[in-house]
Amino acid sequence: MTLAPGQPPAPPCPLHPVVVIGAGGIVKAAHLPAYGLAGFPVAALHDLDSAKARALAAEFGVPRVCETLAEAVAAAPADAVFDVAVPASALPAVLAALPDGAPVLIQKPFGEDLAQARQLLALCQRKRLRAAVNFQLRYAPCVAAARRLIAAGAIGELHDVEVRVTVHMPWHLWTFLEGLPRVEILYHSVHYVDLIRSFLGEPRGVYAKTVKHPRTSRLASTRTNIALDYGDLLRANITANHGHDFGQKHAESYVKWEGTRGAIKARLGLLLDYQHAQPDELEICRVDADGRPGPWQPVPLEGNWYPHAFIGTMASVMRYANGESADLPTCVEDAFRTMAVVEAAYESSARGATPIPPS
Repeated sequence: MTLAPGQPPAPPCPLHPVVVIGAGGIVKAAHLPAYGLAGFPVAALHDLDSAKARALAAEFGVPRVCETLAEAVAAAPADAVFDVAVPASALPAVLAALPDGAPVLIQKPFGEDLAQARQLLALCQRKRLRAAVNFQLRYAPCVAAARRLIAAGAIGELHDVEVRVTVHMPWHLWTFLEGLPRVEILYHSVHYVDLIRSFLGEPRGVYAKTVKHPRTSRLASTRTNIALDYGDLLRANITANHGHDFGQKHAESYVKWEGTRGAIKARLGLLLDYQHAQPDELEICRVDADGRPGPWQPVPLEGNWYPHAFIGTMASVMRYANGESADLPTCVEDAFRTMAVVEAAYESSARGATPIPPS
């Protein structure tokens, strides 16, 4: 089998102008660079911090900065896609202000908890928003390539998905997280929950424990173990430790898929050094007819999780708005199911472990 690289998503036709709501770090690091690579026109930018918005607009050549959300909505071209990149707590007010029927890409998470996610889902449906959530890890080139290889039968029947992250995360970059009751699963491992759902479907249940780190006392939990229950043959595990401040030698950041005829492993280079991302990598190992494993082989890739995956989520919304596709993979209805798994993980963690019987 030829090891084909992860192909970029098909470009929408026509392209839609993008109105970006929010000018935080993720917009600077991923949204605007991705749209520049894809040729997606950005019409306007708004943030509560107007000075920050103006600086970002100047850096990326955005022609208009809107001082208020109302101005951004009023100034939006009729065919605009709204890219909403704000903290979850701000989503209800922002989505309520958007025009009915507008195409919208919403930054994850889809609410601060399942109750808010349910309210946001109802709001999107009532306003007929053509809305998706930016679970862009699904569109990372390494994940897209792995998905194609698995669909082609390259590793046989998929039975094991593992995500392991052992890194030092610069949490100070996101000051809005301080004081929130939920951090790691809601704002990070939600990506992995969503990714596993995209490969394995809906889990039966969740076992989870999420804990704080003594050196990030102003944050809620930043270390997590999650096991998703898919019955007796499928295993799906997520392990995330964002407090590994001991250099690169034993840092880890990967997704691994194992099947009956081989395995695929993706290195997510971004997380190994968040401010100086390393390239993503993908490898495959296949077994021969006698069950003997062959060598691990590199799979060529074009692009990284950041910023290239952000092309995919925006392109999917544009194609859906155009009627080119009847499928919106990370639509708010699907995102709600990811949020349900996240809620179950927090409930599992709060309930605690099964007591060990006394001697």
